[in-house]
Amino acid sequence: MTWIDELIEIVGPDGLSTGESVKAQHARDFSYHHGHQPDVVVFPTNARQVSRIMQVAYRYQIPVIAYGQGTGVEGHTIPLQSGITIDFANMNRVVAVRPEDFVVQVEPGITRQALNKILGPYGLFFPVDPGADASLGGMASTNAAGTEALRYGAMRQHVLGLEVVLADGRVMRLGGPTMKSSAGYQLTSLFVGAEGTLGILTELTLKVYAIPQLTVAARAVFNTIEDAGEAATEMIMHGVAANRLELMDEQTIHSVNVVEGTEFPEQPTLFLELAGNHHNALLEDLETCRSVASDHGTSDWTVEWDADRRQALWHARHKAALDILAASGGSHPFTTDTAVPLSALPRALRHARETLNRMGIQGAVLGHVGDGNYHIVMGINPEDPHQLDQARAVNEAVIRYAWEQGGTCTGEHGIGMGKTRFLREERGESSALYWLIKDALDPHNLLNPGKTIPLRD
Repeated sequence: MTWIDELIEIVGPDGLSTGESVKAQHARDFSYHHGHQPDVVVFPTNARQVSRIMQVAYRYQIPVIAYGQGTGVEGHTIPLQSGITIDFANMNRVVAVRPEDFVVQVEPGITRQALNKILGPYGLFFPVDPGADASLGGMASTNAAGTEALRYGAMRQHVLGLEVVLADGRVMRLGGPTMKSSAGYQLTSLFVGAEGTLGILTELTLKVYAIPQLTVAARAVFNTIEDAGEAATEMIMHGVAANRLELMDEQTIHSVNVVEGTEFPEQPTLFLELAGNHHNALLEDLETCRSVASDHGTSDWTVEWDADRRQALWHARHKAALDILAASGGSHPFTTDTAVPLSALPRALRHARETLNRMGIQGAVLGHVGDGNYHIVMGINPEDPHQLDQARAVNEAVIRYAWEQGGTCTGEHGIGMGKTRFLREERGESSALYWLIKDALDPHNLLNPGKTIPLRD
C-alpha cells in the first residue's frame, strides 16, 4: 500500500485528488511568485482526519501545506517541495456561537463574510477585514489585519484559543474562551502568524463584537499624498472613534475610476469610517476629522450616512488592488507591505511615491494609514525578468526606508517565501530563535517548508 492509498483510506476516494486541474489550482496564490504543484490534494472533514493525514506524512517524511482560499500575496501556500496540500474547503462550519461570552468557535475553512452572515442575527460581527474574503484559518496563520485593524487590531488580538495538529499528528488544545489568561507561555499567539510552519489549525476560538448602532463614512481629497498622510496622523492623535482610515493615491483612484466606472477626483484621498452608539459623540468626531482635513488643504469633503452609499465607498477601497492590476495590464500583483511609526508615515508615503516616479514604474500607493501600514501595488508579468527586477528594487528600497524610520518589512501580509531574507536582516540575532522553535515542533521540516523563517546558515 502506498502513502496515497493510506490517505484515501482516511478521507475516501472523493476526498483526495491527483488531477492536474486541482493540483494546478493549488500550485499558487494571488501573488507574482512562481507556482509549484503538490503531489496530491486532500479535503478532510474533521480534525481526526487531519491528525491521521499528518501521521502518514510524518511516517513517510512528506511535506504538508495547509490551504484556505489562496488569497495570500507572499506565496504562503505554494508547495515548494510538492507533497500534500490539505484544503480546508470541507471544514467550514461554525462549531458554536456564544453571544453572552462574545466568543465564536469555528473551523478553519469558513470565510470572514460567511461568519459575519451567521453572527449578524445575534447583533455581533467579526471585525478583521483584509479585503479578500479569506478563510479564518489562513487569516490566523498570517496574522491578517486590514481596514478595521485601526480600531480592533489584527488576528492575534482576536484568537483566544486554537486546536492545532502538530507535525507528528498529535492534537493540542491551546487557550480557551476567556478574554484573558496569565497561565504559562502564550502558545496560542505562537501559532498565530506562523504561516502553517509549526502546526495545522483545525479549530479557532475567536473574540467577536457588538455591531455599533451608528456608522458614518467620509471622503477627503488632498493635493499631495504627504498632506493626506499628515491629516491621517493628526486625526488619530485627536482620538476619534475611527474604525477605518484608508488612503488611496491618485493612481489608485484613477484605476478604480477606469475599472469600476466611478468618478472620484483623481487626487490622493482618505476614506474614513467612524462608528459608535451616541450620535452627538459621532458628530463631534466627524467635525474633528473635517477640521483636520481642512487644515491640511482638503479640496473635497464628502459625508455618507446611508448604508448603500457607505458600501459604495468601501467597495472602491476593497477593489483597489484588482483594479490596479486590471488597469496596468499586468498579470499578477507585486505588493509591498511596510509599516512605520505614525510620526514617520507622511514622509514614508512621499518616499513610496517618489521611488516609483524615480524608477519609472507604474504603480499605486495605498494603505491602512491609521496604523502606519502602507502598500505599493504594481501589476507585473512575472515571466518578464526586467519587470520582476524593477518591482523587487522598489520593494527593497521601500523596506530599507521603513527600517530607517524604525519600521518593519511586513505589516500584515507576512513573510511567506518572498521576505525571508528581509526577516533575517530585520530580526538580527534573534532570528536564530525561529529555528530553535521550528526544530522542537517540526524536527523534519515537513510543515510548509521554505516559508517564513530564514534559511539556515
